Amino acid sequence: MTTGGKCAWGFVVLLAILHFDFWLWDSTSVVLGFLPTGLAYQAGISVAASIAWALVVKLDWPEGVEEWAAAGEEERP
Repeated sequence: MTTGGKCAWGFVVLLAILHFDFWLWDSTSVVLGFLPTGLAYQAGISVAASIAWALVVKLDWPEGVEEWAAAGEEERP
């Protein structure tokens, strides 16, 4: 695993911990005039999670997986 891959996985773990937003449960404030703060926070976590998984795929995808899968298809009857 590369250093970039370790950092990307660390980002995923951090997001998993931050996902539990117990500090916003009792908040009655809104963002942009209509969006509850907790929902806006979860939307931000969702965007950050998609970025995190893109980083994991880019930085820590195992090499040779596509070749292995293609070789398996050729050997099938």
